[in-house]
Formats: sequence, C-alpha cells, structure tokens
Amino acid sequence: MATKTVVASQADRVLAAFKAGEELTAKQIRARFNAKNPYEVVRQVRHQGYAIYANAKTNSKGETKTFYRLGTPSRAMVAAAYAAGFAA
Repeated sequence: MATKTVVASQADRVLAAFKAGEELTAKQIRARFNAKNPYEVVRQVRHQGYAIYANAKTNSKGETKTFYRLGTPSRAMVAAAYAAGFAA
C-alpha cells in the first residue's frame, strides 16, 4: 500500500511558525517560506479565523519594520465581529 504525502500550504507553515511564538516580517516570510506575496499569505491565515497582528518596531538606526504575530483578539474585536455578522 502506498503512503500519501501531505504537503502543507504556505499559509499552514506560516501559521505553525506563529503558533510556535515566532514574530515574522514580510521579508522573512518571503525568504523562509518561498512566498511570492507574503501579505497574501498573512491574509489567508487571517481568513482561516486567526488573529494576526502587525506591530511596527523601530530599531536603533531609526528603521521601522512591521512584525506579524499570532494574538488573542480583544473582547471589543470579538464584539465588533459579531456586530458585523462575521461570527456565528
């Protein structure tokens, strides 16, 4: 009997990294997961129902980079989703 190999999508692999507690920039997502459009990958993870936050951080050189991370939505966000009809 042949075994079937399951290949995880880019969104699944990025989600696994987020679940492991990693914070990633778009550049890191592009390089590490071979994503042509890292913003689309983040959108896909969000579309699966995960709260992905974008936090801007400024380094000592004054350069600002956006890091994406998995978070827990606030009560206000959940209430807004229910009010907008996005939650069941």
